[in-house]
Amino acid sequence: MKKILGIGNALVDVMTLIDNDKLLAKFKLPKGSMTLVDNLKSTLVKKETSGFKTTFTSGGSAANTIHGLAMLSAKTGFIGSVGKDRTGDFFENDMKKAGVKTILLRHDSDTGTAVALISPDSERTFATHLGAAVELTADDLKKEYFKPFNILYVEGYKITERPLVEKACRLAKENKMKIALDLASYNVVIANLEYFNEIITRYVDILFANEEEAKSFTGLNPHEALHKISGQVEIAVIKTGKDGSIIMRGEEIVRIGTLPVSCKDTTGAGDLYAAGFLYGYSNNLPLDKCGALGALLAGNVIRMVGARIPENRWPAIRKRVNRIVEE
Repeated sequence: MKKILGIGNALVDVMTLIDNDKLLAKFKLPKGSMTLVDNLKSTLVKKETSGFKTTFTSGGSAANTIHGLAMLSAKTGFIGSVGKDRTGDFFENDMKKAGVKTILLRHDSDTGTAVALISPDSERTFATHLGAAVELTADDLKKEYFKPFNILYVEGYKITERPLVEKACRLAKENKMKIALDLASYNVVIANLEYFNEIITRYVDILFANEEEAKSFTGLNPHEALHKISGQVEIAVIKTGKDGSIIMRGEEIVRIGTLPVSCKDTTGAGDLYAAGFLYGYSNNLPLDKCGALGALLAGNVIRMVGARIPENRWPAIRKRVNRIVEE
């Protein structure tokens, strides 16, 4: 089994169920997007939503994926940066509890938070204050962090930190690792289109995108975008919401359906899909099984609020995973 190393923003998610979308307009947060905010705006959003039901989990896109992989007993690691505070301790302990080898640098800034505003239609909109997460630099990365691993998973939100992404990808390739990248959010793609194209063409082997991100990246519908992206990478994966996902490697195209579940919150669906897919890939499974595992984990996380599947649900999920692997 291949070992997977993630690198991304170490955040604590504040999951908040709102009763309408007026708050999104008030704070100029495009629905369904991830918007970076300063500490003041983050504080105002938290204050404005204090009357709504909230839950707290360790998060960040790549961290969610790595956590999901670890809960499937995959060998994993995570590189990130947190503050010297209780929030940072919460993040580290939560990852370690799942079995993740944590490589966390500590800084004086507060640990970052992502306020996820969950609309009545289950769409989620993030107001993210990165805090200490952005203090991870290229100089912090060392060759020995990468040596035990076979796959590097990079979250697209880090694309703005170009020296860091460039060095991580270079060290991964020097270590003969495969590189997987998730495009993160359509507005991030639009703002960084040129560099996404550069990094994908030079380094990426597996690319994950939802249909909005794929359209922002290529200007095309999902099927056409899949063909275009597959010309740049070994495996292209486009997630199409309730319609499932489509996967392409060379001339091979696989369509994957979804679990018949009631969606409560889409937060973490893409992250857990990537976890399931990479678990299959790390076990050398065919694309249809990789996609089925992705759909299984995504279908389970959308049944509840937050980007993490509760611990008591994992035993049943692992049994289903084993059945898919052994079929």
